[in-house]
Formats: sequence, structure tokens, C-alpha cells
Amino acid sequence: MSSTDTRTDISTTASENTWQPLCTRADLVAFSGVAAWLDTPKGPAQVALFYVPGHGHELYALDHRDPFSGAYVIARGIVGDLQGKPVVASPLYKQHFRLEDGLCVEDDTIRLRTWQVRFQGEEVWIKG
Repeated sequence: MSSTDTRTDISTTASENTWQPLCTRADLVAFSGVAAWLDTPKGPAQVALFYVPGHGHELYALDHRDPFSGAYVIARGIVGDLQGKPVVASPLYKQHFRLEDGLCVEDDTIRLRTWQVRFQGEEVWIKG
């Protein structure tokens, strides 16, 4: 960008506390995950977004990358419940990650990054 260019470069001006629209409610599948790109101050991130209607929080956002395989597959995992906590099972090696905090149930030294996410009308907003 030149010094006379008036456009805003989101990747260099966004802050960790900025809420931004990600998708709409119609893009979500109940009790399932979808993958989305998110611009963050540290660069783009792949997010696994889960919609669990009727649970305490209906929306959850986790890192889409499976730390055990390195593949971007978490959004394709199976959503379930372990010990009263909503989880997603990785489709590859089947480790369970809690949706609320990203903690791996089988290995508590591993945790997926999480983001705050909410509905604003029919839009899904994420803090990133």
C-alpha cells in the first residue's frame, strides 16, 4: 500500500479485542461444525465453528487444526457429550476436545485455541 492509499489494511489494524462478522446462522448446521477463515492480527486462522442449540452456549469456535495429525479437520469431527461437557471428536485419531475451552480430554497437556463467538441478529460474530 502506498502512503497515499486510503484503504485500511485489516491484517495490520485489527486488534485482539475486535469483533467481526464471520458468517450467518443459515451457514451453520446444528450439532455439527463448519470451517471458516478468520483474519487475526497474527495472520489468517482456520476456525472450526460449532452450533449446539439448546446447550449453555450455542456457539463455539476452536482451531480447525488437529494437533495430533496436523490436518485441518476439526470442523468435520463428531459433536457429542463427555462428562456433561460438549466435545468434538477428531475425525482422524478420535481425541475429544471440549468445545468450551479446547482442552483435549485424553491428554490435558494439549489444548486447541478458542475464540469468543456470538449471534448478533442472524449474523455470527467472532472476537479475533
